[in-house]
Amino acid sequence: MAHPERLGKYRVTGVLGEGAMGIVYKGFDPDIQREVAIKTMRVAADADAGQGVSYADRFRNEAQAAGRLQHPGIVAVYDFGRDAGVDYIAMEYVRGNTLSRYITQAVSERLDINDDDVASIIGQLLEALDHAHEQGVWHRDIKPSNLIITPSGKVKVSDFGIARIENADLTQAASLIGTPAYMAPERFQGLAVDRRVDLYATGVVLYQMLTGRVPFSGPPETIMYKAVHEPLVLPSRLPGLHRLAPYDELLTRALAKRAEDRFANAVQFMDALEAAMGRLHPDSISNATITALMPPPLVAPGDLATNSSLPTGFSPDDLALAAARLGRHVGPMAAVLVKRVARGCPDLPTLYARLAEQVTDPTARLAFAHESATLTTGTGKPAATGTGSRPGMPTNTGAPTNTHTASARHPTQPAPTSTGGSAGLAPPSAAMVEAAQRLLARQVGPIAPLLVKKALAAAPQRDAFIQRLAQAVDDPAARARLLDELRRLPH
Repeated sequence: MAHPERLGKYRVTGVLGEGAMGIVYKGFDPDIQREVAIKTMRVAADADAGQGVSYADRFRNEAQAAGRLQHPGIVAVYDFGRDAGVDYIAMEYVRGNTLSRYITQAVSERLDINDDDVASIIGQLLEALDHAHEQGVWHRDIKPSNLIITPSGKVKVSDFGIARIENADLTQAASLIGTPAYMAPERFQGLAVDRRVDLYATGVVLYQMLTGRVPFSGPPETIMYKAVHEPLVLPSRLPGLHRLAPYDELLTRALAKRAEDRFANAVQFMDALEAAMGRLHPDSISNATITALMPPPLVAPGDLATNSSLPTGFSPDDLALAAARLGRHVGPMAAVLVKRVARGCPDLPTLYARLAEQVTDPTARLAFAHESATLTTGTGKPAATGTGSRPGMPTNTGAPTNTHTASARHPTQPAPTSTGGSAGLAPPSAAMVEAAQRLLARQVGPIAPLLVKKALAAAPQRDAFIQRLAQAVDDPAARARLLDELRRLPH
């Protein structure tokens, strides 16, 4: 079918996905100069979506529900309109992958999501739900495929298509629309529902992440019967999962048959989760887990051909030495990480600073940073002789010498102004941090001070700090400009 060139004021630049209900386009807002996702409705507006509700009603409901929410953990809705008979919602364009993909990989034993990452995902989800519930919005379709994990380890809740807006006209209609495995018993029984249906679904997601399975499975009719009548099999009672006993009491309450026996709100659920863990939930998923969960490089669709064969600008000896150093702390994944990270690095200090972010243990990360400083300052074995006017830039052994670094960078990357040596491994000055916060605020708004604080805690070295701040900006061009501005800041 032919795709539109524009929808309203938005220029359509690509297709992100297609389904029976409609098409999601990638677009560009010329007024704000930002990328957007544009969700459209394929079916006739007056077609019945179930329970006497039209698809147009559901579509409008999604825009109204998500549009009244402003939270970093919820995909933002910018606009709702119609162009040439096509209803559309313009929303935040989020890079990442759904939680369902991660769970699939975990079940197939291609990765292992540790308890901290499970707690981070559920904790972030509960924070987002607490905001939605306080605004009178109940999602009613919480499930892994509606949770997006970004490259920075953040959770974004999407798809408010069947959300319930408190006191709105679209109330009991569509009460049986949803995904049966994640639906609370009262929804099958036709009872009144409230925010606790989202907390039940969150309990199902937690159970699934811990055990690799949902509590009740089978055809919809079977799930309906089991959810209403059959007792929950606690995680620790499943073969080989005795270690999950601390979660039994938490899940017993989260998945209680009666709504009044569950947590009253998301904050109570979060407190119980942290009590079971014995610590606060991390505010993001670990870098090591994100790397394992997202093997392909995360790039814009138009960059795929360019990125697949990017030269690194480093000699094989440079990469082998970096992999050997990193391997002491992360194991056999080191070689893969080095090759992937090197593609976006202009010099050795930046490479080692980014590799340090892959080491999750703080003590090990400091040890790796100390080794890196020795290598990049030349006090140990030199990692490169350097060419051109930028010290520390490696040469390509056994290949034509590359005295210009532009070919070793992605087209959207700015030429770095790092001085090389140990400067990038030193902590940023107070003046640099203040200036960096002002630059970041232009891109992300009032949340900048919080992001700067977290970046300093996770990446105390200047180059690593800069890279961490840049991760907060999703748009490649804007990220590249921010990197350039940050690298030019005085030490």
